[in-house]
Amino acid sequence: MQDDRRLRSRLRLTSSLAIVGLIYVASLVGYWWVSSSYPGQPPFDPTPAAQPVVSVDLDTLHTANNELEIGVLLIAPEQFVDRELGVLNTDVAVRLYPWVDLGELKFPKGQTPASITATIEAHGDADRWPFDTYTTKPITADVLVGSGDDRRVLPAEVRISGQIEGWNVEVHQTDASASVITLSRHRGTLAFDLGICLVLIALPAMALVVAIETIRGKRQFLPPLCTWFAAMLFAVVPLRNILPGAPPPGAWIDQAVVLWVLIALVSAMGIYITAWYKYFKQ
Repeated sequence: MQDDRRLRSRLRLTSSLAIVGLIYVASLVGYWWVSSSYPGQPPFDPTPAAQPVVSVDLDTLHTANNELEIGVLLIAPEQFVDRELGVLNTDVAVRLYPWVDLGELKFPKGQTPASITATIEAHGDADRWPFDTYTTKPITADVLVGSGDDRRVLPAEVRISGQIEGWNVEVHQTDASASVITLSRHRGTLAFDLGICLVLIALPAMALVVAIETIRGKRQFLPPLCTWFAAMLFAVVPLRNILPGAPPPGAWIDQAVVLWVLIALVSAMGIYITAWYKYFKQ
């Protein structure tokens, strides 16, 4: 009889471990499958053209400030480049629209053009995290060739390249010379956000079940569980802060999930403390 019980116990333990392992593997495979559909932008194209080319490489999106950091590189036509040294044979400045924070981006004569970090606006609402999207104004560029009174303005081709981790990047051509960049969160990021939200919701649910069953007398009061409630309470903020994209304080996630979790955990802890009082009063 005891051997049968031991066998059943081992089978239950083995089955539980196998189910947990399958869930873990399925979550990894699912996340990999979702993340594998990451759309890419064309790679950097250094090919010179008959007219100046301004290459815009995406770097970082600051959602709270509606700012998009980019790297700007000039690909000059052969007529502006010294063939022997590979350097510019004239001063060149780039005006990027919408206007960047650095004003004109200057590429001096006698130097090889290097990427310049700049910032442009990307409009969106960070409080809608994780369903927020950001869109730039139509991006165009002009190139000023020469120096002093001899400078002349030439239209430039704009090429968008690069990728931002965790974001889908779509480039729309509004006309022959203007490009609009739209950024939305990747499905893999949304899946991770959903997982963290489910963990946050599960914490108070488990705590309430334990507290209610204890105060009803269906489970024995265990003093060490008081520290378990406190640990869960202090775990909420770190879990919230690891959400991809760092939603701004006061976003809907705080009102709909985090606040509920804190209230429910404090309520569960209060119920358990009441059970403690009743236990020691007897």
